[in-house]
Amino acid sequence: MEAILQKVWELTTIYGIKAIVALLILFFGRIIAKLLTNVVKRIMGRSKIDPTIINFTGSLTYIALLVFVIIAALGQLGIQTTSFIAVVGAAGLAIGLALQGSLSNFAAGFLMIIFRPFTIGDFIEGGGVAGTVEEISIFTTILKTPDNKTVIIPNAKLTEGNIVNWTVKGTRRVDLVMGIGYDDDIDKAKQIMADVLAQEDRILKDPAPQIALTELADSSVNFVVRPWVNAADYWNVYCALTENIKKAFDANGISIPYPQRDVHLYEHK
Repeated sequence: MEAILQKVWELTTIYGIKAIVALLILFFGRIIAKLLTNVVKRIMGRSKIDPTIINFTGSLTYIALLVFVIIAALGQLGIQTTSFIAVVGAAGLAIGLALQGSLSNFAAGFLMIIFRPFTIGDFIEGGGVAGTVEEISIFTTILKTPDNKTVIIPNAKLTEGNIVNWTVKGTRRVDLVMGIGYDDDIDKAKQIMADVLAQEDRILKDPAPQIALTELADSSVNFVVRPWVNAADYWNVYCALTENIKKAFDANGISIPYPQRDVHLYEHK
């Protein structure tokens, strides 16, 4: 009995010390991991890098350091870390196969954060939705539509097609098509539209607005009216020009034709 107690004491002494050391490695390892993560974030912050990239890099750094600390603690306990790493790798592969969609969203989010096709506040069109970017996360992007709906789009869905960024250039061209009748004076109509554009203060002087006859359609002579505006003024100017040109045409006797069909009735006797 005394021999057994002696053996238990020896095992407790040996493994107890190892367990204490392993716990100390975990405790101080987490603290060091957090400190190093904060250092990385601080260095990146001085370079004026996008906050999303800073947070993402900080999270990856912390996770990588924490995994290293856990492996070191397990090694201190006498566990074969090579076998453990193999088991973790196999488990990671199985989880990866089960979460292919999430991983593709993660990869797409990582690429968007790195290459930055758009930023928060931009008005974009992608994934079948158009709206203002409110949040860019690792797995999803949140848009607010013009009618104030919140749309959450998986990043993979957003990047698998074209992304149209209407804000990044700062300016947009308003494209209007205005038709007049074949009997109306073309020069007079162009001058009226030019006067309407000149009265709109939100239209940019450079590039200069374009007014050009582009089509002799079935029932109208069509002009394109193409002024440039700041991106934030696009829809207000679009609606204002449409209304003001119509009123100016009415006031000056310029007709805006619409398709008509003549129906002839024949009486058979």
